Amino acid sequence: MLYAFTWTIVFTLLALWSLAAWALHAAGTWTATNAGALTGAASSVELRLPDWLAPWVPPEIAQSFTSLLSGLGPLVDNLLQAAPALASGLTVATWVIWGIGSVLLVALGAGAHLLIAVWQRRGGGGGGSGPRSARALSAG
Repeated sequence: MLYAFTWTIVFTLLALWSLAAWALHAAGTWTATNAGALTGAASSVELRLPDWLAPWVPPEIAQSFTSLLSGLGPLVDNLLQAAPALASGLTVATWVIWGIGSVLLVALGAGAHLLIAVWQRRGGGGGGSGPRSARALSAG
């Protein structure tokens, strides 16, 4: 009975692991495929220092900071355009991570199975139906 309970827990965890991997893959794929629709949004945003910070920062540093931030707009646009192509890599990564997690869960179940077998063999369980109790009855 303990074996069935242990494997039921393992298969339930495996089902939850599969559901989580599927949901995160679906959310990631949806996000990656729809990211291409956001192109052009990053270059239209004007990035500058906040007004409350301007008096505390030297003008040269503020100007270099503004030019650095304005150069990030095309980089972000290029990343958003490339995002749909990354969705296939996300599928591979999801399968690899799901496989590793599944193997670990089955190994956890096998380890629990072996621990139960060792525990029952040493007399920790079994309800008096093992070879040890038969020897005790014949000796006593």
